[in-house]
Amino acid sequence: MAKFLVPGIAAAAIGALVGAGAVLGGTAAMEENTLPNIDRSENASSSLLNQVEYGSR
Repeated sequence: MAKFLVPGIAAAAIGALVGAGAVLGGTAAMEENTLPNIDRSENASSSLLNQVEYGSR
């Protein structure tokens, strides 16, 4: 029984480590944590982030 038990446990442990590494590595690689550049070339004082504002509230 130990003939199959030890390799099975080792394979499960290695698979869990590789899977966790893939999930954490993929998440870190696809993470977007930078702010976009705001285009301030137009008349920036007329609107908020160059979005049209209608009326006053």
